Amino acid sequence: MDANLKLNDLVAVGTHNSYKSGMPDAVMDVIRATAPGWADEIDYRHRPLSEQLDAGIRQLEIDVYSDPDGGRFLDPTVLHAAGIALDPARTAALAESGFKVMHVQDVDIFSSCATWKACLGIVRRWSLAHPHHAPILIMVNAKTDPAPQPGGVDALPFDTTAFDALDREVRAVFPSDALITPDDVQGAYPTLREAVLAGGWPTLGQARGKLLLALDEGPDKVAVYRGNRRSLEERVFFVNTDENSPAAAYLTINDPVADGDRIRKAVAAGFIVRTRADAGTFEARRNDGSRREAALASGAQFISTDYFWPEPRFNNDYQVRLPDDAAVMCNPVRAADRCEGRPVETANPAGRAYLSPKLAPDGLAY
Repeated sequence: MDANLKLNDLVAVGTHNSYKSGMPDAVMDVIRATAPGWADEIDYRHRPLSEQLDAGIRQLEIDVYSDPDGGRFLDPTVLHAAGIALDPARTAALAESGFKVMHVQDVDIFSSCATWKACLGIVRRWSLAHPHHAPILIMVNAKTDPAPQPGGVDALPFDTTAFDALDREVRAVFPSDALITPDDVQGAYPTLREAVLAGGWPTLGQARGKLLLALDEGPDKVAVYRGNRRSLEERVFFVNTDENSPAAAYLTINDPVADGDRIRKAVAAGFIVRTRADAGTFEARRNDGSRREAALASGAQFISTDYFWPEPRFNNDYQVRLPDDAAVMCNPVRAADRCEGRPVETANPAGRAYLSPKLAPDGLAY
């Protein structure tokens, strides 16, 4: 498998807004009183990043806010309305300079790791402890939204300076030999897209123990991040773009029902795609697996969910996992008949411990 599969021949399950912790009841009461529909959409939570990785998650999503001076998000308006205060550890983290991690400033601010550096550090330590893991994708949203409430704080824009700093923070935590970058894939090809279409992704063996990152943003922010580059030379992140861009390698295509054909064609061509099995708590509340099944069949290499574990409050068993507690399997579009149904990587069924793959004499994981 290590020699004969490439990174884009895999499929794994990931989490959406992976850092997001549950909000205190007092905060949810305030949100439900003013925006009950939205309250349902954001009423989900994830376990700590290391626990997710232990259980077999191989794609994480992190929202980052620029805060070069520190302290910009220290006074969330929702806490005043709820009559509660920030805990000392979160206060100290938010006071630091650098990128902050949260869903919506002033409102949905409870994260299992409050800073970008802290989140990266968790993943790095886990990776070092499990050096043979399949590659992990971290998707990033660069948040620039205005204040969601009167008296709140606007997010700062992401300009070239901010994106340069974001790259630097990644490289400060992950050395080059622990990353898969656009330059690694492009190699000697004129553009990243040409490399991808020619099979330029690394093999599974070359990608084990490594991280790749993708900027999950629209054309305007992607253009700022690329600058005048032909593709993504010297950048850390792959970018969400269309299939015809010189920088095309990674695509966010979030609706596997409406866009299933596009996903399959993109995957067959060589691109890496992330899609979503559920959104806004809708499918989980109704125990509706139709979008999940479309995502699993689409060929998207990374399938994101808010429900790797069922939510007990919904009184149903909705969840999104690969069969037989696999962490990674062969891609159903690119490599359906190449692994004989065997997992590429396995995880403990209880989600408590990661099991490194063992190799049989024929090189297959078992």
